[in-house]
Amino acid sequence: MTDSVEAVVFDIDGTICEYERTTADLLPLAFERAGVDPFFSTSEYVSRYETFLDSSDGVDDHRERCFVDIAREKGRDPDLAREVAAAYAAERDHSRVRFLDGAQELLETLAGTYPLAAVTNGDPEMQSQKLASLGVDCFETVVHAGYDAPAKPSPEPFELALSAIETPPERAMYVGNSLQADIAGARNVGMHAAWIANGETNDPEPVPDYELDSPGALLDALA
Repeated sequence: MTDSVEAVVFDIDGTICEYERTTADLLPLAFERAGVDPFFSTSEYVSRYETFLDSSDGVDDHRERCFVDIAREKGRDPDLAREVAAAYAAERDHSRVRFLDGAQELLETLAGTYPLAAVTNGDPEMQSQKLASLGVDCFETVVHAGYDAPAKPSPEPFELALSAIETPPERAMYVGNSLQADIAGARNVGMHAAWIANGETNDPEPVPDYELDSPGALLDALA
């Protein structure tokens, strides 16, 4: 690890793990289970994710708010959206996750040598299930932005994590897959930033310190 970094803070979804079944896999199943003809796409749902993050009481409430908002925009019955949201929740199993390429080795290599933490925009119960399923117990703290503090890229969740691991921002690295939430948030507090591009080819903005194809590549980048 570079001499200027004494601790590493991670995003969770799309950075160290992913669902075995994606949103694109589950949404058609939810419409079918609810007996409702599909009236919105995965991209329409994902585009509303940040809008309702701070105002939701949990992942199921958040999803329902997104679906209802789409229904109202399209002139559809909000109760149909609620039925689809309930069907989606019944299909989703938060324990069915897998490590992204090299993420397990990365965490195992850094654990015990550097203080590790996580800052996620995910619901606490949902994220706890994922980490337990993966056997990840190396984080000294997990800050659930949008629940414990405002959602990323607000500086507050990053500051909470840094305070818990007693590390100044200029001595910490944040690793995430979202330029707008993760890299911008890390920059807002003065942290180093590593972006997991996951196949994206556009010029990143804001510009991270490291642009990586997979989590495992961080070991080589910071060797």
